[in-house]
Amino acid sequence: MSKFVVRTGGSTPAMMVQVLDLLSVCIGGWIAYQIRHFDSGGFADLRSEDQFLIVIMSVFSALVFGKVYHMWAGGSLGAMLGRVTFGWLLAWMLLVVLLVMAKSAESFSRIWLVTWLLVSGLLLWGGRIVAFLVMAKMRRAGYHHKTVVLYGDTDMLTAVRERIANATWSGYDIVASVVQGDGTDLEELNTRLKPDEIWISLSMTDQNQLDEVMYALRDSIANIRLLPDLMMYQILNHGMSVTVGIPMIDISVSPMFGSRLLVKAALDYGVAAVALIVLSPLMLLIALAIKLTSPGPVLFKQKRHGWNDEEIMVYKFRSMMPHEESGGAVTQAQRGDPRVTPLGRFLRRSSLDELPQFINVLQGHMSVVGPRPHAVQHNAQYKGLIPKYALRHKVKPGITGWAQVCGHRGETDTLDKMEQRLKHDLYYLENWSLWLDVKIILITPLASLFNKNVY
Repeated sequence: MSKFVVRTGGSTPAMMVQVLDLLSVCIGGWIAYQIRHFDSGGFADLRSEDQFLIVIMSVFSALVFGKVYHMWAGGSLGAMLGRVTFGWLLAWMLLVVLLVMAKSAESFSRIWLVTWLLVSGLLLWGGRIVAFLVMAKMRRAGYHHKTVVLYGDTDMLTAVRERIANATWSGYDIVASVVQGDGTDLEELNTRLKPDEIWISLSMTDQNQLDEVMYALRDSIANIRLLPDLMMYQILNHGMSVTVGIPMIDISVSPMFGSRLLVKAALDYGVAAVALIVLSPLMLLIALAIKLTSPGPVLFKQKRHGWNDEEIMVYKFRSMMPHEESGGAVTQAQRGDPRVTPLGRFLRRSSLDELPQFINVLQGHMSVVGPRPHAVQHNAQYKGLIPKYALRHKVKPGITGWAQVCGHRGETDTLDKMEQRLKHDLYYLENWSLWLDVKIILITPLASLFNKNVY
């Protein structure tokens, strides 16, 4: 079952603003200290305990801010400033209470603490105003926009339209509205528009329509969110988003948002860079061996689907003799496949043919860990056969993945094998963590040695 987490719309910009807030608190403390000791001549050196207090206050503020005004990506500028003021004042008051209870208040200047409150408050306001103006300009220039399809005919959707109209800087663009019974084919609309978000709002008497709607969206890679009556929160165990200031239940969303994106990117780029440096001599030897043992290019390139179903070009060391199949078909390698070269057979079984995909990672098209990318033709085939197959594309494809280390690697000659692979891929999406990625990376070499399903 899904863990209950609160996510925010526009989470990456929100996190950037939170970093700006922390800098405001930290710099505000230093400026206030200089104001307090203005008559000392030059810049005053902070005592070690004062430095410690600034660090603690910055971290403490982050915790309080995260709880008090994490829903910043919606509403007016005035509401945003009011929220940040309340958050900073609460954090400052709580710190003062803790200092008094710890009998440490006498060690710190009251003038400094009060000045810190005022200076950081002004810096927080200034940072928020600048962020608001910059984001508004970026939105108007077309950056970081998300397209939204609304489904339903409730007062909640009317409120959503008003919020988005009043918060144009939020980056959400409503591209279509569907009312049940108006003749619009939701499945065809999703295929044609490929929206980033689909927001559903049904009245209590129409809740039985949700299964029909979700079936129509079975191949959608959009983030699907439900705007329910509050009574439904007790019976659903899904994550909750706060988007443009309105609570929504996540029915089908990508696990990569906010700080998770940064953590995932840091792991991907770090591992890929180190791997390419360390393994470059081995990769050069493999390239030379391929060139000497069979005619054709060193690298095999194939179009596959990446994040959000976008086509990407995936690289591998060539393991087959150059060939073309009729009708654009892509036949998976089978046991004793004559197309596979002797060297290629070794490369495939040891997974060494996948090493060039670290270049794909540095290009930003793949992750080190994620669902394995399938050929475009295979995606088209299985999307119509296996429900929820398209959900694999809610994250970047990976060089290795949970399905692969669990033995579901290589040829998928039966529908059941692909269903088992999808089952493990969805488990990865629902349970993603940094530790799970590290665990998969560590297991992959051993899993590759003992897998007998790769030809």
